Amino acid sequence: MSELGARFANDLPLRANAPVGAMPAPRRPRIVLVQTQAEGAGAQEITRILGHGLTARGYDVHHVFFFRRTAAFDQQPNTHFCARERPSGIAGVSRMIADLVGHLRALEPDVVLTFQHYGNLLGAPAARLAGAAVIANRTSARELEPRWTRLLDSMFGFAGLFDRVVVNSKAVADEYLSHPRRYRARLVRIDHGFAPKRSSASRAEARSALGLPVDVPLLGSVARLHPQKNLGAAVRLLTLRPDWHLALAGQGTEREVLEALARSLNVAERVHLVGELSSDGVARFLKGLDVFVFPTRAETFGLAVVEAAQAGVPVVASNLEVLREVLATEGAPCALFADPDDTPAFAEAVDRLLHDKSLRSFLVARAARLEQRYAVDTMTERYAELIAALPHGPPRSQASR
Repeated sequence: MSELGARFANDLPLRANAPVGAMPAPRRPRIVLVQTQAEGAGAQEITRILGHGLTARGYDVHHVFFFRRTAAFDQQPNTHFCARERPSGIAGVSRMIADLVGHLRALEPDVVLTFQHYGNLLGAPAARLAGAAVIANRTSARELEPRWTRLLDSMFGFAGLFDRVVVNSKAVADEYLSHPRRYRARLVRIDHGFAPKRSSASRAEARSALGLPVDVPLLGSVARLHPQKNLGAAVRLLTLRPDWHLALAGQGTEREVLEALARSLNVAERVHLVGELSSDGVARFLKGLDVFVFPTRAETFGLAVVEAAQAGVPVVASNLEVLREVLATEGAPCALFADPDDTPAFAEAVDRLLHDKSLRSFLVARAARLEQRYAVDTMTERYAELIAALPHGPPRSQASR
């Protein structure tokens, strides 16, 4: 029996219907996944599918969010929101942290997986107070983190507050080359897995279901409406091509900014904001697109664009090192890349995919192999192996004696 398995062969109380003298059933390993806000975004999608995978492997999985932003996780079992809305002020943040610590102590998890920079920095100390091992996940782009959070992350990793730090691409792993050896020894690379977004609807049916125009060239993107995603660059494409339309799936603080930009450029009637969608809704949305545009400024992986490419939508993405890495199969690209802030060049790349059928077919066929490169089962198995290999102390029932 592995060290992890031995930990859970505890002397728990006998069940009421168990025969006298029967051995109690061992407690399943309890895993908690800690996120910042509950919404339908990439990092949250990873925790959702990872939670399903670990549950299927026999773990007792719980999800904890610092606060609820949308209804995306309202129906998910074993889910707790430390605050019903984003806290404001010292008092609100303090209540949220107190709830986080109290909830983790009540759950008594064996391993806590934390995500995003604030999730790592608040979740790791709370997990330690609850007696759990910590696997921190680097899902925030370095360019988007405050300098103080990067410094604190380095301190946490060096001091051993993180048992392991998971990175999801070579580009991110390379960012740690200058870190102390003590920190780098904790690094583990596990590429994201994803659940393919498939829909049986026709293109016309998919568009009609979402209220999108049927007989137009339709570009689209799935992303949080956030400055990082640089969606204004996609809106500006419409100024060069009067027949193009743009559909954006997602929610966020930039919605009003994007609406104002579209009005100022006189393209508002060709910009369609469909809001946050479920997984099935995203599959239907992708089925209706002619080209997926991804003008993001920074990523650690880019889950949404990988899903789109694998779903058969030709992709034009930002010319970022990490996107060139992940949007490739067998070492060859399965998307076109351009500078999104060079509007004519970005529009030219979209034009190529709209009009060059052989190029479209070539990239789509190559992108279909992304499902094998980023298989959910592979990702889940890597996490299960990582959890099982963590150093653990004695079972709680023994440790308390």
